[in-house]
Amino acid sequence: MILTVTLNAAIDKRYVVENFQPGSVNRVKECTYSAGGKGLNVSRVAVIAGEQVTATGFVGGHAGNYIVEALEGQKIKSDFVHISGESRSCINVYDETNQTQTEFLEPGIYVTDAAHEKMFEKYIKLVGKCSVVVISGSVPKGVDSFLYKSMIQIARENNKKVILDTSGKLLEESLTAKPTMIKPNMDEIRMLTGKAMDSLEELIEEAEKIRKSGVEIVAVSRGSEGSLVVCEEGVYQASVPRIDAVNTVGCGDSMIAGFAVGFSRGMSMEETIRLASALSAANALRMETGFLITKDMEELLPQIKVKKNKVNIGSEYIRLKPAL
Repeated sequence: MILTVTLNAAIDKRYVVENFQPGSVNRVKECTYSAGGKGLNVSRVAVIAGEQVTATGFVGGHAGNYIVEALEGQKIKSDFVHISGESRSCINVYDETNQTQTEFLEPGIYVTDAAHEKMFEKYIKLVGKCSVVVISGSVPKGVDSFLYKSMIQIARENNKKVILDTSGKLLEESLTAKPTMIKPNMDEIRMLTGKAMDSLEELIEEAEKIRKSGVEIVAVSRGSEGSLVVCEEGVYQASVPRIDAVNTVGCGDSMIAGFAVGFSRGMSMEETIRLASALSAANALRMETGFLITKDMEELLPQIKVKKNKVNIGSEYIRLKPAL
């Protein structure tokens, strides 16, 4: 069983408009609603891939009840801490005319010390029942990096693989707890390291420094260029076929789901990277966030190319050519 942690769960609202105009009235052509937050996107994709998932975190009010009901309809078991206040909404505005996306992300509800304690108690029980823990996204008001660090430490003490997917100061501070894996995108790893990452060699070098600090796997998502994974076995570069992307929101979460599924099933690193890349690409083919069609994934899977090079610690890194 995969355990996902979404401390700042939300109702995701996607609006489709024509020629979005700030400061004016914009008519919405289409709108969709879903249980959101990065960890819940991971949950949805992992279930579609055939895994059992339990989702936990904080929810509140009528919006929180909607999130729980939506997950039930998607065969995702949930075990949240219910607190006062209303869970947030996050709005994605897609402009069909200009093919741009604009996001409005609410900060979330306030979490008290008493709610913290309830979360710890619930989390400890849930960790004992799972094989992999995925901790994703931002934290609501009243929560700092201490909670993430404690969750990572508890998972590691219980010999569970734990994937962390967050950004900024929260990512930097949480790394001290040594999660099994992180998955920054290019902007996030630049922010984390303070380096420009103008070359593949520099990217590999900085990812390897993070790995040597105690993070076993550093997977960097590079958009249409695929991903780069640095781990004990070496450096893997994955490339994906050209696709007509409809909605790229949730592709990173789908990739995380693929890694969680691969870890849970005991797949090899190469197999896991291929699955994660296929799930991410399949997500981009659908309008819904954190959603895919199994048929799309199955058609993409054999088209994912994974190239491996060994890392020689303390010497020059082998130049990686694009995977063909």
